[in-house]
Order: sequence, then structure tokens, then C-alpha cells
Amino acid sequence: MTRPDPLAAMPAWMAQLADTTQWQNLLKPMQFPSAPAGQPAIPGVPAAEFDPAVMASLQAKYMQELGSLWTSTMSAPAAAIADKRFGAPAWQANPMGSFNASAYLLNAKFLNAMTDAVKATPKVKEKIRFNVQQMIDAMSPANFLVTNPEAQQLLLETKGESLSRGLTQLLADMRKGRISQTDETAFEVGKNVATTEGAVVFENELFQLLQYKPLTKTVFERPLLIMPPCINKYYILDLQPENSLVRYAVEQGHTVFLISWRNPDASLAHLTWDDYIGLGAFEAIAVTQQISGQEQINALGFCVGGTILSTALALLFARGEKPVSSLTLLTAFLDFTDTGIIDVFVDEEAVVKREQAIGQGGLMEGKEFAQTFSSLRSNDLVWSYVKSNYLKGEAPPAFDLLYWNSDSTNLPGPMFCWYLRNTYLEDGLKHPGKVSVLGEPVDFGQIAAPTFLYASREDHIVPWTSAYASMALLNPKHPKLNQFVVGASGHIAGVINAPAKNKRSFWSNDKVAKSAAEWMEKSTEQPGSWWPSWAAFLQKHAGKQVKPRAYGNADFPVIEPAPGRYVKAKSS
Repeated sequence: MTRPDPLAAMPAWMAQLADTTQWQNLLKPMQFPSAPAGQPAIPGVPAAEFDPAVMASLQAKYMQELGSLWTSTMSAPAAAIADKRFGAPAWQANPMGSFNASAYLLNAKFLNAMTDAVKATPKVKEKIRFNVQQMIDAMSPANFLVTNPEAQQLLLETKGESLSRGLTQLLADMRKGRISQTDETAFEVGKNVATTEGAVVFENELFQLLQYKPLTKTVFERPLLIMPPCINKYYILDLQPENSLVRYAVEQGHTVFLISWRNPDASLAHLTWDDYIGLGAFEAIAVTQQISGQEQINALGFCVGGTILSTALALLFARGEKPVSSLTLLTAFLDFTDTGIIDVFVDEEAVVKREQAIGQGGLMEGKEFAQTFSSLRSNDLVWSYVKSNYLKGEAPPAFDLLYWNSDSTNLPGPMFCWYLRNTYLEDGLKHPGKVSVLGEPVDFGQIAAPTFLYASREDHIVPWTSAYASMALLNPKHPKLNQFVVGASGHIAGVINAPAKNKRSFWSNDKVAKSAAEWMEKSTEQPGSWWPSWAAFLQKHAGKQVKPRAYGNADFPVIEPAPGRYVKAKSS
């Protein structure tokens, strides 16, 4: 008896899916409707080539799995799907919904397999992989009302109210030009975020310097200067009292100063990287020294703030100055050999376009940064909100971190283009003397100070192995002055991990290793936050205990209460 072919019973559209020629066309240079012949579907990515034998194998395997899926759909109740996008009971209760989700995941699996089979250089393959994944994420049946049984069920239960609310929220977001990720009316800077008590004691056109009120009877004589990234607002380090790194440092007995970068507008569109070093880092260090009366301070740089701080310190130490007794770097790049997924956005062509557009003046707009970073985790930061906000009509909940994430900042074009070319594209800063800032060669090896380096294990912005590469650049003659720890979670959540929460874990290893992999292999995992380890490091270099100082001094009187005006300026 001849065994029936399950593929023969499939609808015509499913039979077409089994033809991998169509998949190849997705990855080969498809034509844009308005593009000349030969233009690739992904700009900047050349035509893809495939090994015929590999493609034949993939096609056979795909047809087999598609047939099995169809057979199981016709003969058994829908099984639960592990992917959280399809976890609601409505997906299993609706046979077509369950099949659509399973078929989508199967197609995604084989599109990714085809991407891996492309004959291309690693960088080109990574670009193809990223763009294909963007397409896969966008085409999920969860993203469309007509293929989302969960949203359809809610539509019926609410008699259309869910869709009405969703459309209202969609129109509101279209006016804002971005997807709402949180209830932005629930927060106000200075009222329920960025609330640690302090004062603005200095300002120039680029930043305000905040000094925080002591919370202990005595303080360490050497203050702590914090330099946050200029790509975001500083208050990620001071969200709520229970998860504020600023408040934690103050509670440990440190006099904390912090840079609040100005959100650039057209009047600052001419500023350069040199300005961020001279007007920014140099000024902040000097004012902190003068107010505290200390020749040496402790300094912390977070993300791009760490790159700016390290560049400034390299120049100051080369001049014979020794302005810091310790340096802390949190998820910061000095060595840009491996920039992770961000590398897909950076090549000579892309950088030249930026330089031509804003390199001599203009702004890199904060909303473009936000869109770029959201695309790195599009399922979590884009499509999940499309489903909840628009298809289901749910109002996004109040979440302080996502409020901060939506409070974007601009960057001056000349500064951004210099940074993009000299770091991400050419990786020049790590080579002693290759790059000059303020007319002086930069050599991180000049910095002679004990250094605490923190990285996040799941960081997609600064891979932890890249953060470890700083160990070879700092204190090269005295590597034991460097201490490295790795925390669980990502770029932000790993950093903002207060001890009181007793969450996550971190890895430590007091010995210097030749590679990041060797360091991790011999490290010890410890429960909880890495903050106490950092506090112990900082205390060793903070000096003796003294009476707290008042805000500022005669030369630097109080300008206004913290958080100041600069942090409240919104991007247009």
C-alpha cells in the first residue's frame, strides 16, 4: 500500500514554502521596486552566494520538518510553544494560530540556517544575519491582528474597545515619533527620579557639575567624581533611592560630584571630541579638586563616559599630573577590536556619510540613537510593544528605567563623527600615540592609578571580553593594580544592581589572565551585587575621614539645587 504524502495535502501556499529558491532570493540581491538592476536588498551588502549541495540538504530537511508539522497539526491537539510570543492559551486554542506560529518559527530557523550558509566575509555575513533577523522579527504572526488569536480574542471580549484604545495609542505614538515603552506621565526628573539631594556648583556650556549632600557624620577626604555617558541622561545612576549608585556611594561616606551633560541643541552643534575632553573632563576634574582641596580624587566613568575620562587622564598623566588616586570604569570601551552587534552599523561608507552630513556641524539626534539601540533587541523593545500597545490596547506600565531610556539626548555632529571614526571604525585609541586629542598623543599606558573595571556578562553594547581588553592597556607595567569583575545581566541592568535587592551574581578573579576566557575559567561566581566589592576598592584610595564640606566654595557658589536645568532639557 502506498503511503500518502502529507505534503500533497498542504495548501498551495505551504507547498511554495518548501521551495528554497524563494528563500535564496530573500538573501540574494533582490531588486527594490525603484532601484536600478543589481542593487542589493540590503544596502552595502554584496550579492550572496550559496553552495548548491548545502542548499539541497537544507531544502530536504525543511520539507521533512514542514511535512511533520502539517501531519501533527492535522492529527493532534496543538502543543505548547516555548517562544514567549506565543505563550498565551489563545495560541494553543486556535489550531490555525498554533500552526502559523509553528510554521513561522520553522521558517525563521531555516532562514537563519541559510544565512549561516552564505559564502561571505565574517563582517558581511554578520550584516546579512542582522538584517535577516530584523525581517524575521517583523514578520512574526504575533505582530498582526489578522494572525494573532490572542488579540482577536481580546477584541471580541471587549467588544472592540481594545482595538479602539490601541489605535488611539498608535496615533499618539505617531505624533511623538516613537513607541511608548512606559507611562511617561508617571515620572518627573527631580521629583521621583534623580532625587538624591545635592546642588549644582559649576556649569559651562557643556555640563553642570553636581555635588551631593553627605549622609554620614564624616566623609573620606578624597571625593568621587562620576562621569556618566553623554549619549544618555546621567540619572540612570540615580533612578530611585533603592537602586541609586549615587546614593549608595554617598551612604558609603564619599563626597560625590557628578557631571550632568547638556543635551546639545543647534547652539552646540559645532562641538568636537576635543571639547568634551577640554571643556568637559578637564574642567570637571579641576573644579572637583578645587572644591575638595584635594590634589587627587577618585574618578568613575560609565560607558562612553569611561572613554572620555580615560582619554583625559591619559593626557593629564602624560603632562606629569596625577589627578586621580583611583579609576573605575563601568562597561567602557578602550579597545574597540570587538564592538559586538553594533559593528553591523559601522563601515567606511556609513562613516563617510555621517561625516558629510554632520561632521562639520549638526546634530546626531537622540531619537536615532534610541531607534538603533532598540533594533538590537527588536522583539523586546519594539514588537512586544506593538502587540501590547496597539493590538491589545494595553497602556504601558510605569517603569523608571524605560522612562530614562526614552529620555534621549543629542550629540554634536563633529564630536560624534570623530568618535565613530577613531574608535568603532579605526580602533585607534588603543594604540599609543596613534590618535591625538587637543594636539597631544593619547596613550592609556600613561595612566598610573589602581583601576577597578566592571563588565556585564550579557552586554550587547560593550561585550565583556572587550571590557577585559582594557586590562592590557592600563597599568601595563603594574597589571596587579587592575581589578576586574563581571556581573550578570546586560549593559544597564548589570550595572544598576543594588545590594539591597540581593539579585543576580558576579564573577571575580584577583589574578591577571592572558585572555578573557582564561580569566573567566578561573573566576569564582558570587551571589548578589558587585557594588560592595567596588566600595571596598574605593575605600582603599579615598584617604582619611574628615568632616563633611558645604556645597561648593567661595569661587564656586551654589547655582541651583540638583538635578539642575541641563538634565531636564528634552531632545526635539
